[in-house]
Amino acid sequence: MSSKFYYTGRESPDASLVAVDGELTPRQTTDLREALPDETAVFDRYRLVLAIFAERASTKRAGLQVELARLKYDLPRLEERSDVQGLNKRVEKGTPIDGIKNRIADLERKLAALPSPAEQHRAERREQGFDLVTFAGYTNAGKSTLLRRLADEMELVEDDNDRAAACESGDSGPSGTDDSGDDSTETIEGEDDEHADIATETATVEDRLFETLETTTRRATLDGRPVLCTDTVGFVSDLPHWLVESFSETLSDAAAADAVVLVADASDPPAELREKVQVALDVFEAQDVDESRVVTALNKVDLLDGESVEVRRKALDGLVADLIPVSVHEGTNLDRLVAAVTERLPTDRAVLTMPNCDDAMGLVSRAYDRTTVESVDYDAGSVELTVRGRPDVVERLRVDADAVSAD
Repeated sequence: MSSKFYYTGRESPDASLVAVDGELTPRQTTDLREALPDETAVFDRYRLVLAIFAERASTKRAGLQVELARLKYDLPRLEERSDVQGLNKRVEKGTPIDGIKNRIADLERKLAALPSPAEQHRAERREQGFDLVTFAGYTNAGKSTLLRRLADEMELVEDDNDRAAACESGDSGPSGTDDSGDDSTETIEGEDDEHADIATETATVEDRLFETLETTTRRATLDGRPVLCTDTVGFVSDLPHWLVESFSETLSDAAAADAVVLVADASDPPAELREKVQVALDVFEAQDVDESRVVTALNKVDLLDGESVEVRRKALDGLVADLIPVSVHEGTNLDRLVAAVTERLPTDRAVLTMPNCDDAMGLVSRAYDRTTVESVDYDAGSVELTVRGRPDVVERLRVDADAVSAD
């Protein structure tokens, strides 16, 4: 067997970090540290992911989630090390193990007690007539880039005066685990102070892992209807269940969405592509996402020839019902993707007849804000308004129209 020094970068004595693409046991970590200079850090795959998560966390909830995930990572390693050292955990109290377990329980209580701003925002915006669309997929599949490009197709709204610019740019700073301060884990792009949590810039496009750690939502208009498009945290291959669970709050957007765009990377090898899509669908199923709401965008097809795209399409046969090959850079099939999303939005249609009065004009204005207005016909004494939109919004307009007619 080759010396362990062969595997620890013998020709790179100045390395400040050794990262292992896998999970290290406490003994393996110790052996590596002994073989390396004191100033060289040793990270396995999970600790590296946690370090990146910690760097990206900018809200109270995210800070608590990162700390919880790190402690859940450290606990079994400390327990294994303690077993090796002969520590009797059943007898000794006040050990580091007890401290970690107590802190884990404390963090879980704090997270459970925190209100869910994302859930609150979703409820408020459904009341205001918004449809919800979530973009999900593995990190670096191009979710943020796709959302930015779809701005041209979906009439993405921008407003430089919105107060949430700092949220998107990261100026809010890390939150740590302090119990005070705001805990909004969602930013949304909008047009006035009523939607001040809306991000003001289009999606940041950078080729780095976890560019989106917390959900970012942008306001758009789709087929005349107000829509909120949420860019979620990217999935990462080979992460343990407990780590995914620690960030389950970010996955709740998919469960609540009217339509989910699963973005897959066409440049992945076919077998890897299928595995990633399967994992994503399993996550959706665990979140009770109806598969009929999911449309899969096979992104980056501009990097492949037609035969290679077809190979990847066949690799996903039987796994996804609606696969649309797209290219963000060339604009390929973006219109098909938008049409597929539109088809999944819940829709009702109504023809409303009211007296031609001020209250009717106010209702027509609300209809333009919250639905697709197919037609408005005026005569001397009445207004006939034909609308299409979310069933609950259309029903409220119907009730309001009846009230106007009754006055």
